[in-house]
Amino acid sequence: MLEHGGNLDLAVRRFGGRAQDWIDLSTGINRQPYPVGEVELRYWSALPSRSDIASLHQAAREAYATRAPLVALTGAQAAIQLLPNLSSHGCARILAPTYNEYAAVLSAAAWDVAEVSELEGLAGADLAVVVNPNNPDGRRHNPTELVALLPKVGRLLVDESFVDAVSGLSLAPEAGRSGLLVLRSFGKFYGLAGLRLGFVLGSEADVAALAAMVGPWPISGGAIAIGRRALLDREWTKATATRLARDCLRLDAEVRSQGWQQVGGTPLFRLYETGDAQAAQEKLARGQIWSRVFEQKPGWLRLGLPGNGAEWSRLAAALSR
Repeated sequence: MLEHGGNLDLAVRRFGGRAQDWIDLSTGINRQPYPVGEVELRYWSALPSRSDIASLHQAAREAYATRAPLVALTGAQAAIQLLPNLSSHGCARILAPTYNEYAAVLSAAAWDVAEVSELEGLAGADLAVVVNPNNPDGRRHNPTELVALLPKVGRLLVDESFVDAVSGLSLAPEAGRSGLLVLRSFGKFYGLAGLRLGFVLGSEADVAALAAMVGPWPISGGAIAIGRRALLDREWTKATATRLARDCLRLDAEVRSQGWQQVGGTPLFRLYETGDAQAAQEKLARGQIWSRVFEQKPGWLRLGLPGNGAEWSRLAAALSR
């Protein structure tokens, strides 16, 4: 199994305590989640109707400022699992380093997979994958540059799982173009990863193919009700984006005393060069704060943003030890 953030089982095994005692900063999930409120019983007791799913799709189009066809899935990862089945096996090129599931899923499906370091290296691929902003280093690419890739590749997938709080970067308004797929995560920005909700935007043909793969009830009634409510709550969205931008600066300032150098990040996580990420992780773990390290980059430590005053205080205490 590939390593990911959110692996609190490992933290508990190594350092003790209970999962609920830990502050999990190893993911890029907003720790001030959207307030879900009450959900009508019918959303839990009945199968989702076509009109309910259509209403969620429309809410997503409004939130993402697009008219493109789209389909809701059980999280962005579900879309990645289906990606190899959209066309026959071919040549896949992935802009790296990035989220490691793409290479693993495509390789397992017998695609010829290679990682490249620059956008130009994607040219000629049957499938090109770009995460924008990138995970884990936050690297960003101008939408115009990405659109210019379309004639050079068979299909371009742009993963925008961390774009919600970054204005002007999304390709969602262009997603109806042939050969372009845009992947959006719901759980990260809205802090509701357990809801398992995401969207793929694309051409009519690609979206229809994905919809056929997932069947008539691709998501739960609860995901529909909560997702629709959150996507239409523009006031919460704006306030959250403002808070995250402010908290990024706060986190950068908090770790400065450690001598760590910022490598990059997004409004939902920061990436630092620590010199020895294992030692930095263990230092934080003694305060029951979990972080993300990377086997191929022994100095890199990724931290999400604390969610409230108590969590910020615990982080400051752990860093001061």
